[in-house]
Amino acid sequence: MTYCVAVRVDQGLVMLSDTRTNAGMDNIARFRKSFTYHVPGERAITLMCSGNLSITQGVKATLSKAIKEAKLAPDVETILNCDTMHRAAQIVGDAMQKMQLRYRENIEMGGSGSGASIMIAGQRKGGKPRLYLIYSAGNFIEATEDTPFFQIGEHKYGKPILDRIIQRETSLEDATKAVLVSMDSTLRSNLSVGMPLDLTVIATDAFDFRVRTRIEADNEEFAMISQSWSAALRKGFEDLPNVLD
Repeated sequence: MTYCVAVRVDQGLVMLSDTRTNAGMDNIARFRKSFTYHVPGERAITLMCSGNLSITQGVKATLSKAIKEAKLAPDVETILNCDTMHRAAQIVGDAMQKMQLRYRENIEMGGSGSGASIMIAGQRKGGKPRLYLIYSAGNFIEATEDTPFFQIGEHKYGKPILDRIIQRETSLEDATKAVLVSMDSTLRSNLSVGMPLDLTVIATDAFDFRVRTRIEADNEEFAMISQSWSAALRKGFEDLPNVLD
């Protein structure tokens, strides 16, 4: 299991993922689930993956192969040279569908699930910041003003803070704090989600990464956010009116 969260607000995009992968109680490993792609001054894109690791790694390998081939053959379409972010989502969806058609039957015959999800977020010059959620079948949906964030993986513990905080006018700074609190809540409640974390922030019309960093378990800023949020919750709870006389 994993937890990935992505937010789209007017000021830009915020993406955060963990790195823990479970294949049973005694088989826990770390795998990067967040991947960035960049054409300086033209576009910045982040992919985040959840679900069957062999499927998502296959999708990523397909995308990377096309990018490599495009250096020798410019007519090869990739997420780094396509016309729109919508088309980038289609390219990822096509790669997902290809992996599912090739491996799904055999994976499920072996008793494992082949389900996978990928979020793609970014902006290209001439377009707006976009956020898409791609399903196992290769189809996808886009984040809107009414639904400005997506979650994949173990999402239930981190959703309440996002529901209360995230709106289109939320600042990039507050959106970043919200996704960090969302992840902290998930880390506390589910052992299948674990450190370190990968955080990416793309400011609107920057076509670059404002933040692209790994947060380790000993990160002081994340620890302060976690401690401050816990203290605020305790204080808020203590201030609630009593129901019983």
